[in-house]
Amino acid sequence: MASGVIDVAAGLVERDGLILITQRKIGSHLAGLWEFPGGKREPAETWQDCLVRELHEELAITVTVGELRYETVHHYPEKSVRLRFYAAVLMSGEPRPVDCAAVAWVGPKDLPTYAFPEADRELVALLAR
Repeated sequence: MASGVIDVAAGLVERDGLILITQRKIGSHLAGLWEFPGGKREPAETWQDCLVRELHEELAITVTVGELRYETVHHYPEKSVRLRFYAAVLMSGEPRPVDCAAVAWVGPKDLPTYAFPEADRELVALLAR
């Protein structure tokens, strides 16, 4: 992990033409904003293993991780994040907000109507096209 940059793996989980998004908990960084589910990568953890672990912890679901769909580095005033977004297939469980405020299945064209962190906005625009 590069010094000062936090590695975050996120999943693009799709079902019936909809994409799974989650709302950040009150008290967390960027609280209340919507995002693609995922989280911080631990040292020596693969990006894929991180995503599987985070989605299980956050949403009580099991996924199979597919190809890397998008990558970006974003600099917030207080921290920098490297985000990798992977295609992910829901294998078991129904997403529920275990470690997030809410979950929603949203059509790609409706994504821009949700408030996302700056780091996600370019991907949101690409998916909405």
